Amino acid sequence: MQLTTAAKSRFEMDDLLERGRALIEESIGFGVTHMRAFVEVDPGVGMKCLEAGLLLKDEFEDRCFVQICVFAQDPIFTCPDGGEAMRALLEEAAMRPGVDAIGSTPYVETIRDYHQLNFFFTTNLAKKYKLHLDFHIDYNLDPKQRSVVLEVIQYLHARGWPSSPNSPDYRTIVFGHCTRLTLFDTNEWLDLREKVRGLPISFVGLPTSDLFMMGRPNEGSGGGERPRGTLQVPQMIEKYGFNAAIGINNVGNAFTPQGSCDPLRLASFGVGIYQAGTKKDAEVLLECVSSRAKTAIGVRSFPLEEGSPGDFVVFHTGNESFRSRKSVQELLYDPPHDRTTIFNGRVVSQ
Repeated sequence: MQLTTAAKSRFEMDDLLERGRALIEESIGFGVTHMRAFVEVDPGVGMKCLEAGLLLKDEFEDRCFVQICVFAQDPIFTCPDGGEAMRALLEEAAMRPGVDAIGSTPYVETIRDYHQLNFFFTTNLAKKYKLHLDFHIDYNLDPKQRSVVLEVIQYLHARGWPSSPNSPDYRTIVFGHCTRLTLFDTNEWLDLREKVRGLPISFVGLPTSDLFMMGRPNEGSGGGERPRGTLQVPQMIEKYGFNAAIGINNVGNAFTPQGSCDPLRLASFGVGIYQAGTKKDAEVLLECVSSRAKTAIGVRSFPLEEGSPGDFVVFHTGNESFRSRKSVQELLYDPPHDRTTIFNGRVVSQ
């Protein structure tokens, strides 16, 4: 957090636009047609990230659907001023045209009781301005800490979150990271499934960040025991019936210094992370970076047929005599470099 705060203090608009533009361009080249882009807002960086994000959203509207999520990475309440400046900035950001979602990280509040105030505030702001809701939450592997996800779900039910897709107020809810849930037993998973029922909730695993940050051994332990510490996404889908996805999260920062913005490469990485080596697993992992990911951010997916929106990617199979990639499994196990991206019926990258 200290490294990130120091870096943000040096952000300039030209730099943000340059790096953001490069990230979106690279993502389109990898086959991305829809993305949720997180822009941090806080007293240190102000609205710079949001301003850059909105400009890039407009710049790329003909090549990629960019959904802007205003994100509170810093505390909303446990600040020197009690959080007044932070809450004012978030309210101002939430009402900006072009903002689609809002999110926060309750676990960064330095006092446990303030986790609840954090998600109360963010939920109410989302409902007030009809925004999608996205929490990075339960980011620990401590069995002594109770799950905050369960508290948020209870609050969403109590607040009457609009859950009908036919309602004009319908918005989705995402819980990201949620590494604490990896300690759940079968009964706890089944109980969570019942509590989620009736709410448009998706869980998003962020394995590149989770593997880097979670499961570090205690000093003097020998260092051999390192739990994966990331949501077992295929199991959540296949065994418990949740909608879940996997996401890139960060590209080259203190929380995730490694990796790229290639979703298919991330899904391929998931074969090893989740020990998911069957044909069905490959199909589910591909869904986790495509149709299920779109559902999580409130974007409808359509079958690939005549009359449907032309948003898809063509993967080049390679040399016929070697690695021809004739199945989803072969595609996932060995993602090709050459791809053609189609958005709104137009080739936008090849």
